[in-house]
Parts: sequence; C-alpha cells; structure tokens
Amino acid sequence: MTQDMNEVDWQRVSADLDREGWAVLPGLMSEPECAAVAGLYGEDGAFRSQVHMARHGFGQGEYRYFSYPLPDRVQALRAALYPHLAPVANRWHERMDMAVRFPADHAAFLERCHAAGQRRPTPLLLEYGPGDYNCLHQDLYGEHVFPLQVAVLLSQPGEHFTGGEFVLTEQRPRMQSRPIVVPLRQGDGVVFAVNQRPQRGSRGDYRVTMRHGVSKLHSGRRHTLGIIFHDAA
Repeated sequence: MTQDMNEVDWQRVSADLDREGWAVLPGLMSEPECAAVAGLYGEDGAFRSQVHMARHGFGQGEYRYFSYPLPDRVQALRAALYPHLAPVANRWHERMDMAVRFPADHAAFLERCHAAGQRRPTPLLLEYGPGDYNCLHQDLYGEHVFPLQVAVLLSQPGEHFTGGEFVLTEQRPRMQSRPIVVPLRQGDGVVFAVNQRPQRGSRGDYRVTMRHGVSKLHSGRRHTLGIIFHDAA
C-alpha cells in the first residue's frame, strides 16, 4: 500500500526543499503498487491524451495524461501529499513576495483552478525505452500553478533499466546553471520546485529558477508517475 503520509519526516523534507529545492520521499509506493500503476500505461480508457515527445521537440519517449476520475492510487496519493506541501508553498510565496496563497485542502485548490478554466487533469504516466530522454522543462499549464510537484519512480534502476537519471537544473541570477542528479530507487518519490523557489542570500531572499528532465536511457524500460497538483487549461 501507499506509505502513510504521517510516517514521512516532513520536517526533513521541508528543510531539504528550502535548502535545495527538492527532497526525496523514500518508499512512497510499494513494489506491487509500482507494478500496478506502471501496468496502467496500456489501458487506453485511463487516459485523456498521449504525447510522443519527439514530435514536439520535448525529447524522446511517451507520456499519457490520466483522465478524471483518476485511478484510486493516483487520486489518493495526490490528495494525501498536497496538505503537507501547501505550508511550504505558502512560505515560499511569502518569501518571494508573491500574493497568492494556497488552501490546506487540495479539493479547494482544484476548485480555484477549475473556476479559471483549468479543468484538465495533469497527473501523468511516462514510459521510456532505450535511447529515450526528457528535455529540461517546467510543468506550468495555466495561470494557477502550485509551486511543487512529485515524481515517483515505478521501475528499479539496474534491474528494469540503466541510465535514465532524474535531473534538475538550478539557475541563480548572474550565475551558470547548476546540474543535480537525484538518486532514486523503485517506489521513491522526489518532490521539487515546478518553476521558482526562494534562496536565502546575504541581502535577503532571491528567486532561483528550476527545470527538470530525464537523461538518456541506455537499456530496458522506465516508468514514472508524475503528480502535478494544478490542472491544465
């Protein structure tokens, strides 16, 4: 079963997010649950659209956006994670002098998105084969953007695939981008900044821009569950 969110060390996660802009959530999903969610990829009825990345210059590989109602496992994870991340999101917005604040309940935030015309679900399932990769990008989708998202690795590195590391870049003002490779095992999640995050400097907070992607897969097959908390226009 999905990990009990109360078992997560949210104090550590919050500190990692403030310091680095990302944090690992170990053992977020069990091995059988990972296999079950990855197995949904071939079920056409579970999805609203499919994207071939090469056609759009996004990289190489495929991903599919789930349709509403979301599968039970995906819906439960999205709803359970959000209340623990909303306080971080609100603190970040305050530090970046951004007026928007986020409600404690995910359903209330979705009401805001839907009222603004952002009604299409954004949780997605990604599939990579040999040679596939995902270019650095941001998942924004509309005016209302929750500043954190989660990716769960559903495949076991070294067993199901080689290569295919989850990569982040951090762009600070007047500095070159810093690359980050996030170490993940099957069932681990990573929560990370969607767009910008605050960074403490000698003269107060400033904004750091983050992007994410996946390096080229060398062999095997890799599946990832993406949990985005805002819906798309």
